[in-house]
Amino acid sequence: MKKAPAPERAKRHTQGHYTTASTYGERLDAIRDALLNTGIEPANMDALLSRLTDGQITRTGTASKPNSKNLWLIAYHDRGLPFVVIAGDWATGTELKWIAQTGDTLTEAERRELKRRIADAKLARETEQARQWEQAAARAAQRWHKCTPANPTHGYLQSKGIQPHSARQQGHELVLLLTDFSGKAWSLQTIDEAGNKRLMAGGKKARHFIVVNAPDYPARILICEGYATGCTLAEIDPAALVLAAIDCGNLRAVATGARNRWPDADLIVCGDDDRQTEGNPGVTAARAAAIAAGARYALPEWPDEAPLTLSDFNDLHQWQRGQL
Repeated sequence: MKKAPAPERAKRHTQGHYTTASTYGERLDAIRDALLNTGIEPANMDALLSRLTDGQITRTGTASKPNSKNLWLIAYHDRGLPFVVIAGDWATGTELKWIAQTGDTLTEAERRELKRRIADAKLARETEQARQWEQAAARAAQRWHKCTPANPTHGYLQSKGIQPHSARQQGHELVLLLTDFSGKAWSLQTIDEAGNKRLMAGGKKARHFIVVNAPDYPARILICEGYATGCTLAEIDPAALVLAAIDCGNLRAVATGARNRWPDADLIVCGDDDRQTEGNPGVTAARAAAIAAGARYALPEWPDEAPLTLSDFNDLHQWQRGQL
């Protein structure tokens, strides 16, 4: 096991933008530019900007997911012009606060009122997001209970050289349940025989995970990114509780959640070694998660002749078996 280095500072997702635009058209252009510069791109920008109703939440799809309702926006008006816009993308966690600098000085009462309205908007969007997540959680639980145990001959399992473990199946898709530490269902991931993976639309991934292996009395807890890696770890160490966090961006939340749930456990974050990707996000995220959770972390130990294309424990296991 490798010792984790000093923690890295987490990136902020909220960005502030200010403009001196004075006409309605100029302010719409400024809002458009601020959204795009922040990385918040609606599926139909013109349609969104035409619906800037004062104090009302607008939800719409994004350019990458036009059928979703991941993008939200709230605008406040002053003298008929948009004065404050708060927007975000629930899928990425990116948020924007845009404020028009009119040159006028707000009175203290006006500042208090603006602060109150922004706080109300924050509560409203959080309430709406929680409602959406709860609806998705109910759909996930319903589908999960309709699935049958996964067939060990499923094409994806065969290609990865793994057993099904906790996976279920519906048609040609493996179905994997994302839960929290209380066991509540929150979302699903599906994998087809070709290995194409999809998270359920509207489901909550953050801080949730797939329980790959759950012995009655686990000797240790292993946390990794993907399901196939988790299966490999479970087959190497059947006595371990194995949790798959879906991706490296979710490792830290799952690891710290596990530490809170089991404060005295031997906790190991098993990272991917993205050797060919700039910054090696798998290693970086595993180290940061281990530091935050007071855990150890492990990486695959590559023989000198191992191809650079290999990155995780499943890749290593497959290559050693002569399957890659």
